[in-house]
Amino acid sequence: MQGASILKRPWFYCVDCSYGFSPLDKVLEISRKKYQFDVQEKSTRTTAEVPFSSGSELFAELTDHAVSDHFMHDTFEEVGAYACLEDVIPSRKEIAERCQGLNESSWRPVLVVASDGAHVPTRPKAKRNEKRGKGQWQEAKGFRIYLLGKGRIAHVASWHQIQNEEQFGEDLSLVASRIPQDDLRIGLLGDGANWLWKHMVACFPKGRQILDYFHCAEHIHKVAKLQYGEESQKCLEWVESTITRLFYAEVDNVIWGLQRMKPRYSLAKEEIRKLIGYLQNNRERIHYHGDRIGGLLVAGALNLRTNLSVIYE
Repeated sequence: MQGASILKRPWFYCVDCSYGFSPLDKVLEISRKKYQFDVQEKSTRTTAEVPFSSGSELFAELTDHAVSDHFMHDTFEEVGAYACLEDVIPSRKEIAERCQGLNESSWRPVLVVASDGAHVPTRPKAKRNEKRGKGQWQEAKGFRIYLLGKGRIAHVASWHQIQNEEQFGEDLSLVASRIPQDDLRIGLLGDGANWLWKHMVACFPKGRQILDYFHCAEHIHKVAKLQYGEESQKCLEWVESTITRLFYAEVDNVIWGLQRMKPRYSLAKEEIRKLIGYLQNNRERIHYHGDRIGGLLVAGALNLRTNLSVIYE
C-alpha cells in the first residue's frame, strides 16, 4: 500500500525442472505479481461488496493507489476458484462468540436462515478482448445466515453456487454443524419451493418456518393486476386488505375469498388457481404478526433473482 518499492534478494534456478525461485519471497510473503498481497486482499474485499468498476474507483479514492477494474476482476476470480465453504464460514467458536455478543436481553438471540434459488445466465471463460462462447441458463442455489440483535445484524455465512439440490443440502448441513442451535431462536425464511424447506428443516429441526413476506406479496400483486387492472383503486384496495389478512394469519379467509372470486379472463383464472394452491401449501408458514412480536424477521433476507449477477464458468 506504500507504493512501488525495490527489493534485491537472491534468486535461484533449477536446471533439471527449469524453475526459478527466491526463498526470501516466501519468508517475506512477497507476491511475484505487480501488486502485493495486501493490495490483492483489499481489492478482493472491495469487489465482494460493489461492482468491479465502482470498486476500482472506490479503491483509488480510499487508498490513493489506483488499480484497474480488470485487475480487481481477475484477482476476485482467482480467489473464488480456490475458496471453498470451509474457508468462508467462521468456526464454531467464532459463531458462538458472535451469539454471546448479541445476547443483550433475557431472550435468546435470533438466527435467521434464508435460502433461495434462481436460474442465472452463465458464459464460458475467454481471454481478454476475445468473444465469449454461447451462454446457458443454470440453477444457482444459496443461503444467507445471520444473527439479529437489538438494532443490529451480525453476519454468519453467505454462500451461493451453481449446484444441485443435494450439494445445497450438504453445504447447509456443514454450516449448521458449526452453529450452537440450542442457544438460539431460529427462523427459517424462504419461498414456496419444497426442496428448500426439506433441507432447511433437516439442518435446523427446531427452526420456525416463515414464508418470505415479499415472495408472498409478489403473488398477491400479480393476481390483483390481472383481475382488477394495474394501479386501479380496486387493485390497491384488494392488495392491502389481502396482505393485512395474511399478516394476521387469516389464510382460510383469503383462500375462501379467492375461491368465490369471478375471474375476468382465463389468465386471471389460472393465477388465482395458482395462488390458492400456494397459500394452501404454505398455510403453516404464514404467521407474520406473531413472528414480528417474537422478534423474527419476516421479509426479504435473500433473493437470488435480484442479488446474483452473471456467473462465469
